[in-house]
Amino acid sequence: MELSISLMIICFFTCLIHTTESLAYGMRLAGVRTKQIAIAMAFVTSTLLVSRLSNMFQAPLLGAMVDTTILINTQESLGILENQFRLVILFAFVGAFIGAVLTPTAVFLFQKAILHFQETGSIPRTVVRGLKPKNMIQILKSFRLPSLKALKTISIKDIPKGFLVTNVIVTSIYVIGVLCSLLAGAFLPEFRSTALQLSGIINGMATILFTIFVDPPGARVTDQAVNGLRSENDVRSVVFCLQAGKMIGILVLAQLFLKPFSNYIMWVTEIIKHWVS
Repeated sequence: MELSISLMIICFFTCLIHTTESLAYGMRLAGVRTKQIAIAMAFVTSTLLVSRLSNMFQAPLLGAMVDTTILINTQESLGILENQFRLVILFAFVGAFIGAVLTPTAVFLFQKAILHFQETGSIPRTVVRGLKPKNMIQILKSFRLPSLKALKTISIKDIPKGFLVTNVIVTSIYVIGVLCSLLAGAFLPEFRSTALQLSGIINGMATILFTIFVDPPGARVTDQAVNGLRSENDVRSVVFCLQAGKMIGILVLAQLFLKPFSNYIMWVTEIIKHWVS
């Protein structure tokens, strides 16, 4: 498989997307420490702008890869496309891992950002303030890796088990939703627009599971910690479980689900094809 420039760019943006998303989990811990959950959650949205902008650059390149495969129109080219998508998934794992490693630093910086925002009342002003030379030096000095002491405080004893399992599944589905529809479209070029629109039947399933089984339990633990009903260690455990589940889901389940879910979209596309014929 040739590692083209476009594929490297796609892998870079994929890595950036999942690094950002993984770092955003740490905002829960920053919110608990500053007792400013609402501001922390608003910062999550701001942080994820990086992810959305990266996706804006990544998506057309993925589409171009599929179009090129369709033009070549051989079994070998389809196999190469699948392998390229698997490489993209691997870089999603790399991004999630980098985000997990940078979380202690990010939590510290998020705390500072929340406190500065309370003073300025403006995210742009907070960002400009952080970009001042003396503050940039402090940011570089604040770099820290996950400590063994902090990892020893992690416990899943009081974390809902359904939350842990569902998080792994949801993450894996989110990663491959669009990739599966693109791969299905490459196999059914005459109905590739239909296949692409069907990414929603994959991501929709993940959204339902996340909304019911993942987000509420995580939010409950965070609120209880703010109100003194749980310790900060419980929130740290939730953040750890979210990040670990994301990495496991991407590295294992996403790779396993890519082909079966692509076949599922192809099957639904074939049904729609017969309906409209």
